[in-house]
Amino acid sequence: MADLQNLRNIGISAHIDSGKTTLSERILYYCNKIHEIHEVRGKDGVGATMDSMELERERGITIASAATNVTWKGTEINVIDTPGHVDFTIEVERSLRVLDGAVLVLCSVGGVQSQSITVDRQMKRYHVPRIAFINKCDRTGANPYRVKKQLVDKLGLNAVLMQIPIGLEERLEGVVDLVSMKALYFDAGPNMDQIREAEIPAELLAEAQAKREELLDGVSMCSDELMEAMLEDNVTEELLSKAIREATIRLELVPVLMGSAYKNKGIQALLDAVVSYLPNPTDVVNKALDLDKNEEEVILTSNDDLPPVILAFKLEDGQYGQLTYIRVYQGKVKKGDELYNTRSRKKFRVGRLIRMHAAAMEDLTEAGCGEIAALFGIECASGDTFCDPKLNYSLSSMFVPNPVISLAIKPVDKKAADNMGKALNRFTKEDPTFRSFVDPESNQTIIQGMGELHLEVYVERMKREYKAEVEVGQPEVAYREAITQRADFNYTHKKQTGGSGQYARIAGYIEPLPDPAEGEELKEYEYVDEVKGGSIPTEYIPSCDKGFQTAVKKGSQLGFPVIGVKAVVNDGAWHPVDSSDQAFQTAALGAFREAFEKAKPVILEPIMKVEVVAPNEFQGSVFASINQRRGLIISSTEDNAMCTVLAEVPLSEMFGYSTVLRSLTQGKGEFTMEIGKYGRVPTSVSEQLKKDYQEKRRKEQK
Repeated sequence: MADLQNLRNIGISAHIDSGKTTLSERILYYCNKIHEIHEVRGKDGVGATMDSMELERERGITIASAATNVTWKGTEINVIDTPGHVDFTIEVERSLRVLDGAVLVLCSVGGVQSQSITVDRQMKRYHVPRIAFINKCDRTGANPYRVKKQLVDKLGLNAVLMQIPIGLEERLEGVVDLVSMKALYFDAGPNMDQIREAEIPAELLAEAQAKREELLDGVSMCSDELMEAMLEDNVTEELLSKAIREATIRLELVPVLMGSAYKNKGIQALLDAVVSYLPNPTDVVNKALDLDKNEEEVILTSNDDLPPVILAFKLEDGQYGQLTYIRVYQGKVKKGDELYNTRSRKKFRVGRLIRMHAAAMEDLTEAGCGEIAALFGIECASGDTFCDPKLNYSLSSMFVPNPVISLAIKPVDKKAADNMGKALNRFTKEDPTFRSFVDPESNQTIIQGMGELHLEVYVERMKREYKAEVEVGQPEVAYREAITQRADFNYTHKKQTGGSGQYARIAGYIEPLPDPAEGEELKEYEYVDEVKGGSIPTEYIPSCDKGFQTAVKKGSQLGFPVIGVKAVVNDGAWHPVDSSDQAFQTAALGAFREAFEKAKPVILEPIMKVEVVAPNEFQGSVFASINQRRGLIISSTEDNAMCTVLAEVPLSEMFGYSTVLRSLTQGKGEFTMEIGKYGRVPTSVSEQLKKDYQEKRRKEQK
């Protein structure tokens, strides 16, 4: 492990059902990590190695990302297989945070789908270089050239084909490698799946030469050295590979490979490309923040001799206690070392250090720089930084989206209540997008998450892993409240009881914040202090801010948080004896509530970006089902007997849509959705919501 040049940390991400787990299974097989291949849905009763959770095998989906370590031609590769469902988006987010490179898997029929766009956005957020692999080239309707064009048009990537297919659909035999200009067939060896190199078939030669010219043009735009070699007409294979690698690491190029994981075609060539084009830990610049020097940026060096800096990026509850996945960014970690957690400010000793292979594990004595390993029995949270006690660094944490849906759950008996508490405690620690709290008014336990499937999986895991039987209430949408116009306030808070009283007056106005730019989130709240001449002493200015922050947590229409509000305080009055921090907080709270009613408040609801894929003959029914749900159809494309409909639909209308879609399309349709934005609720719906809220309040007060 001393040689970091021979180490790659890669993730495999894609849209649902593009074949990520199938591809991971083949990678394990060709790297001699497993000795036989099993399929995802576990038809042989085994299931894919990387889907180690019982629920994953039953449903045929990936829920938690799984890590493993393989060796290919002398290079160690840490592979993380991530989920495709948007409900488990945090698993992709935390994996990309610690990876140096990624393989973006695309279906040759479906092409760039909604989740491919989300994954691509996450890769751009963490500056992860990637290779695209067009899978399922053996499927009817496969068209890798169209998928490559979509990578350019939809994702804005400089995608270049490194291979062209030899035959397509059921006639897929292999690929032509445009770098070495050789044909690669995958039909050698005892299992008829090893690479056999041959000359390019005569009927494909002209096409291969034209595509190689395109490849050279695409790469030479990013490399002056290659441009000169092209002009002198002496392009060597080494020079071309070097130029592709450098441009890929600089995020200027995305090499596109193809094959069929299910049919064992193209996997070895993909592994060669991972080694040749994706970065090793020394090629990537990693930064930390020095907490002792006002969060100054520090560049971390991939050197085993320096003090260690480590990120805990994922927690799991194993049979021996909490398992913490770590990535070593600098230095190395050995058994018995003392490390310091910069968030909790506590020191701890490294007990057991292991490397994971899906659900199996092997013990390590040390983990060097750039490695992904796991620690046992350490008290920490996801995203914590561990470092040498002499340092006080923090690695920037990852982006965590806010939950959009909540459910009320109720344990059936006392034993289930205890077990439910344990389960919730663990799940909220493991998954930052899953939250739980007790509603102070109704006294119900509420769980929140990214979608119906997300919460369904956690309720199912409570029953299986913790024997906690719970009853589930109606799903509830995370509405928001907002104001539509400016409203002034001039509020005095006076209270006189025995001894010193309370007195505070604040004046100013609240107004809506401007709409955010494309791709940015709406700011929830902004406070502006415009007090002149000491009419409110400076020590009470933060008290006003605190009061407003309390006020925006709960609007008066439905009791949901208020967003997009700017509160400006420009005048006030105080009393030398009766004014206090508490008095000004109470005054701000009262002022906000008074002004909120005058500012024409509205209710906002989460509007989901929905993508429905169904056979063409059901297009009319799909349109009708979206229109019935207050949906707005944005685009519709037809392709290979399937139509893809993009729409914006309020989340409150999407409950149970999967059942409706299945019955409309004879089980052939599927959809994905993710939060797009918050939009105004129509008056008729908001009136009903307010009525229901008042009714609920009345019942609780009785």
